[in-house]
Amino acid sequence: MPTVSGVFRNREAATKAAVALKEAGLPCINLLLPEATDSQVDRVPVSETEQPGMGKAVGTVLGGAVGIAAGLEFGAAAATVLIPGVGPVLAVGLAAAAILGIGGAVGGAAAGAALEKDSTRGLPADELFVYKDALKQGRSVLIVETRHDDDAARAHAILADAGAETIDAAREEWWIGLRSAEAEHYHSLGGEFESVEQDYRRGYEAALRNGNAAAKADPKESDAYRCGYERGAAHYRQHHWQQ
Repeated sequence: MPTVSGVFRNREAATKAAVALKEAGLPCINLLLPEATDSQVDRVPVSETEQPGMGKAVGTVLGGAVGIAAGLEFGAAAATVLIPGVGPVLAVGLAAAAILGIGGAVGGAAAGAALEKDSTRGLPADELFVYKDALKQGRSVLIVETRHDDDAARAHAILADAGAETIDAAREEWWIGLRSAEAEHYHSLGGEFESVEQDYRRGYEAALRNGNAAAKADPKESDAYRCGYERGAAHYRQHHWQQ
């Protein structure tokens, strides 16, 4: 099941794109919207019954909300979660809320431990650090679970027409924001960063994807990779997914 993602600079554009996707017959739509206000949270009706796939995945849920986001035109399960280093995020769609739970919201579960297997099928969970950086920058993320390649192509076209930035572009912007500090760190160790940047970055990203699941890098990898992995693991512990 191909997954298509896009990043928007404001929530209005993301919401309009979600409605356009639904009207095109692509119903499996998930939104991550930053800095939900109290009034937005209040407009999310709550239900006493948890929806399938949620379980303990969301971690801290502000207001106890797992319900229907009536304020968003297409309607979907929604929860507002507090993300360390980001702040409150309105997650619309079961998979959107669950993928935040993979990384562990405040008090959340470790990766995969509290999720029903079907709840995040096909979602690029290894992109979580990119989503979080986009949200921290005040951007919104739209994730579409499609049924086949034709649907994926339609979703890509709709997102492009709506002005979405690709996840690949967001990933590059994320790295640009880190690059100077990482280069300075590597130079302080006596290394030449420019010649090993690809390996270093690969290690850094691997640590963010692995989280607390693997404290050490593969010893068979290069020195640059292992150094990047250590820095990525430290970043993870300090800024994002503290348990």
